Amino acid sequence: MKWVIKPLAKWLFKWLYRVEVKGLEHYHALDRTQPLLIIANHVSLLDGPLLDLFIPGETTFMVDKGHTQKWHERWILGMSRFLAVDMHSPYAAKHMVEALRSGQQCMIFPEGRITTTGAMMKLYDGTGMVAAKSGAQILAVHIDGALLSRFSYLDGSRFAFIKPFWFPKITLTLAPPRPLNVPSLGKGHDRHRLLTEQVASRMREAAYLGTIQRQSLHQALLQAKTKYHAKALCIEDINQQTLSLKKLVLAANILGKALSKKLGDEKRVGLMLPNVSGMPASFFALQAYGYVPAMINFTAGIQAIRSACQTAELKTIITSQRFIDAFDLHELVQSLSGEVRFILLEDVRQTIGFRAKLSGLLRSPKRLPGAKVNPDTEAVILFTSGSEGTPKGVVLSHQNLISNLEQISAMLNLLPNEQLFNALPTFHCFGLTAGMLWPILKGARVYFYPSPVHYQQVPEMAYQKNAHLIFGTDTFFNGYARKAHPYDFYSMRALVAGAERLRPETRQLYAEKFHQPIFEGYGVTEATPVLSVNLPTAFKHGSVGLFVPMVEHRIEPIPGIHEGGRLWVKGPNIMLGYLLADAPGVLQPPVDGWHDTGDIVEVDSDGFVWIKGRVKRFAKLGGEMVSLTAVEAYIHQASPDGHHAVVATVDKRKGEQLVLVTDDPSLSRKTVLDAAKARGLSELMIPKTVLLVEQVPILGTGKINYPAVQQLVEQQLLNTP
Repeated sequence: MKWVIKPLAKWLFKWLYRVEVKGLEHYHALDRTQPLLIIANHVSLLDGPLLDLFIPGETTFMVDKGHTQKWHERWILGMSRFLAVDMHSPYAAKHMVEALRSGQQCMIFPEGRITTTGAMMKLYDGTGMVAAKSGAQILAVHIDGALLSRFSYLDGSRFAFIKPFWFPKITLTLAPPRPLNVPSLGKGHDRHRLLTEQVASRMREAAYLGTIQRQSLHQALLQAKTKYHAKALCIEDINQQTLSLKKLVLAANILGKALSKKLGDEKRVGLMLPNVSGMPASFFALQAYGYVPAMINFTAGIQAIRSACQTAELKTIITSQRFIDAFDLHELVQSLSGEVRFILLEDVRQTIGFRAKLSGLLRSPKRLPGAKVNPDTEAVILFTSGSEGTPKGVVLSHQNLISNLEQISAMLNLLPNEQLFNALPTFHCFGLTAGMLWPILKGARVYFYPSPVHYQQVPEMAYQKNAHLIFGTDTFFNGYARKAHPYDFYSMRALVAGAERLRPETRQLYAEKFHQPIFEGYGVTEATPVLSVNLPTAFKHGSVGLFVPMVEHRIEPIPGIHEGGRLWVKGPNIMLGYLLADAPGVLQPPVDGWHDTGDIVEVDSDGFVWIKGRVKRFAKLGGEMVSLTAVEAYIHQASPDGHHAVVATVDKRKGEQLVLVTDDPSLSRKTVLDAAKARGLSELMIPKTVLLVEQVPILGTGKINYPAVQQLVEQQLLNTP
């Protein structure tokens, strides 16, 4: 009976779900002298049959006795080999270890249940224990697509926004097999925790490998339109302008054609727009026709924007007259008009008549230049914040962006049609990648808000839109907390902070006022940008979480600094290279693919990353290296409602001296001295001078503008007798 039903079932699955299996070479390269334990994410009722039918060999499944009570469960299980155990019994793992040692190919779902969130749920310790005691090599399999089927558990009232498919395409991806690194020290709970985290790491790696593809951004948009509901709302803005994936593809097709007539053979094109629906439409229009958008930070000032245009050799900036009027950028446009050409979207739209629209409807988006672009070539140029000097152009490839999107998804999932709120500007990599590209290319919904500093409006709009995710910086989250109603973030399942250190006071404030955690992450523009993030299932307060999959790191010691070292990273999300002001247009790639982050970092035994400060944010006082970030940290504790920046200036006696710039009038050198003494800190960590200002200089990204602070301090000291 089995020999008839199984081939028929395999044919039926392949026909209905277009099942594809990737990475079979990893299975065939297995060491047959070692036991094999297969693990997989558990997303639907289809998972067991899929693995049994499409993974080679005969697999013994570990099944909870509770799933063998009904006749149809027993009938389905009768088609395969299984080991019925009581999952809550300490003997369950023992039976699986014996099966592995006897030479059987075994399979466990580490989550022990089908996900009800779409993300990886908690993992039980049994999987790591079984692998460690049996010495088995682990073959991680990622099941992609079955979550969108009607056999997943996402059809409840909590996920009313999910529109399941009858027969979505399903892909099984096998990751390279490898054994666990069994700790030589430790036992009991600590040992189990380390083993379980290794299992989770294997599954996150498989999730990345199971979804990553080599493609351009234009191809990724076309794939999203095919994979998800093309007519569902995808983009919405404050002007009540909406776009679906279908309309976005069409808009990119038509607008891109009109822009190409004006741009000709230009390669890099400036894009200067706020968070409105016109931004993604223009961005993907340029991508569709093979142009490289250079994202202009319109808050950076005339000189910084002029430098950016020269560095990237830009001839044209695409913008909007309505935007120029609303943000009062007339002086900027007038100052740069002699150096670059400004194309207004309003003027372009007037050239798009009925014939152009009809042509766009008939023109296949698969035949556009963007569909033929090499994924390893330039996709976008972003500019560093300039928080430590002249902004540099960071050139990111299509594959950099696609890779980081899948790295993010392997850590923190985003469900189709789920609502994300984005107020972060798209000239900032966090706002571009996580805030715009991630929801669009994952079939979710994004609400664009034009400014993150509207502290009263942002929480209210997030409340009105029932948003599930929001990104911000410590500065922005503090601003929201001061103005928001305690219920404004009721619908959030994740508030994610990055770009600057999340203060403990901010985290505590959100826990007390909103009963919401903030998950802190870490990234740099050169890494597209996400490198690590805390998760609901793996977090440590004060850390910036675990590295995303496929990121290698090394830490180099620095003389005088005893905790941590200089962090270097390598991976598929690391930039193509820099464009520097002193060598315009010349790409300077990272040596051997390694990027020096300039951050002082410590990685603990559990893999969590702890940021100690930036190399440039250390001062040498009396022969000792003092972290300016650490000085700011205790001052923030003494004055949590104020904004504070500490910089170092020349001191004839000690080499350097610390100066505190603050907007809190209650702070003086005495109160800072008392705060330092209360914490038992060295006198070296006490600023010599306190400078009160009306407002501490802040960049448009929410970071402190340290060059402006430094300049302000030097001018003040110069004018002081």
